[in-house]
Amino acid sequence: MRSLGTRETDGMAENTEVPLDRAQVKKAVQALQSFLKSKSKADVLLLDDGQPISLLFTLWKIPRQTQTIRIPLPHGQRSDTDEVCLFTRDEPRMSAEQTQRFYKKLLEERGVRNVSEIIPLNTLKKEYKPYEAKRRLLGNFDMFLSDERIRRLLPSHLGKHFYTTKKMPISINLQSNNLGRDVQRLVQGTRLTVTNRGCCSMARVAHSNMTADEVTENVEAAVRTVAAKLRMKGSVVKLIHLKSLTSVALPIYTSDLSRISVLQRSKDNSKTKKVKKNEAGDETTKEQKKKKQRDEEEEEEIPQLVPIETPSKRPKMEKPTQKPTKPAAAKKVTTGSKVTKASIKATRKAGKTAQTGRRKVPKGK
Repeated sequence: MRSLGTRETDGMAENTEVPLDRAQVKKAVQALQSFLKSKSKADVLLLDDGQPISLLFTLWKIPRQTQTIRIPLPHGQRSDTDEVCLFTRDEPRMSAEQTQRFYKKLLEERGVRNVSEIIPLNTLKKEYKPYEAKRRLLGNFDMFLSDERIRRLLPSHLGKHFYTTKKMPISINLQSNNLGRDVQRLVQGTRLTVTNRGCCSMARVAHSNMTADEVTENVEAAVRTVAAKLRMKGSVVKLIHLKSLTSVALPIYTSDLSRISVLQRSKDNSKTKKVKKNEAGDETTKEQKKKKQRDEEEEEEIPQLVPIETPSKRPKMEKPTQKPTKPAAAKKVTTGSKVTKASIKATRKAGKTAQTGRRKVPKGK
């Protein structure tokens, strides 16, 4: 039994130890390889291409944040037939073909022979804009690399299918002095994406054409890296299985059952803390209510004397000043305060007599 794992001082991963039995792991690898060989005899096409072998990690709890862990492996887990595509930036004063030749020559000088095609950003924008072209590009290559200077521009031009199928491009520094070593680590290594949607994650670590010792060493290196870089406190790995695409999952690690008591104890502690907090809150609210009632009683015992105010008299309205006198012609001559029918008749008769008393002027002959 060996303990694979380290302790990090940053507080993100503490006591992350995953003890693996090398003999048990090798037995599982041999059983899986024998199963894949028996299946490949029925299908001749599987004799040339090795099937991928993956590790399935099951955690005790779902992580809060999504994390991608890069895992370097001592033995390359990709076959020679795997296609790798590299996205580069557009070099100034160069066409797309000149940019492709420039980076192809750069990779040859640094000893990189794993990259099968180079696509500049401008070519990606123009030739792979339709949906069918993007799906064709996704199916033609097994792995994608990108210049770190353009990695933020790629999601809008590639689409969501590159990220849902976990084939998103891995950024790399093309200006590095150790470019050949960096590309080799990325191409021959692997990565584990731990999401906050579930407690299971899978990483490809080998293929069926490798020897049992090579697969075992890759499994140990992957478990060691994951245990060291996982951003969770304590030993959070519950189960580790070894499987291929068509086989069942073979267990190679099972966490100690004492972990269940630790989790139960932590849950009980959290519950007791919540209960104590609620009780403290209830006590404070009770004290506040008692204090409020006490204050109300004190206020009732001391009556407040309010002086009775007499209703104030309504102020008298000042007399208006003398109205301006109307002209004499506008005054109406009335005999009394009320106008009667007799007065109206008298005024009419007076008008008629005035009209009859007028002198008639004879008309000229």
